[in-house]
Amino acid sequence: MTLTPDHIEAFQALFLGLAAAGVLATGFEALTSRRASFELLETGGPQALASVPLVVFTAPFIILRNTVRGRRFERRPVFFVALATVLAGLWGLACGRVLMDVIAYLGS
Repeated sequence: MTLTPDHIEAFQALFLGLAAAGVLATGFEALTSRRASFELLETGGPQALASVPLVVFTAPFIILRNTVRGRRFERRPVFFVALATVLAGLWGLACGRVLMDVIAYLGS
């Protein structure tokens, strides 16, 4: 099996998306002393609206963090963990693709 340029680009997008999610979530926690979570959207009003871009780009990290914690402390089934990991991976791939397009646009 050979890797085509499309495969390499997909791996780059996946890694970039997951790395960016981790950096953004960690940076948010360092600046605000609060964990990035989906609960940011439940506050309502302008704060929830402002949280949407943060939650969209940190979602892969949030999903993976919650999945690992759920498996460790709540003994969730392995199938659930695998499904959540696939979901986080696809979301990270999409976010990475968006970031790669923005970087390419800014570089031209």
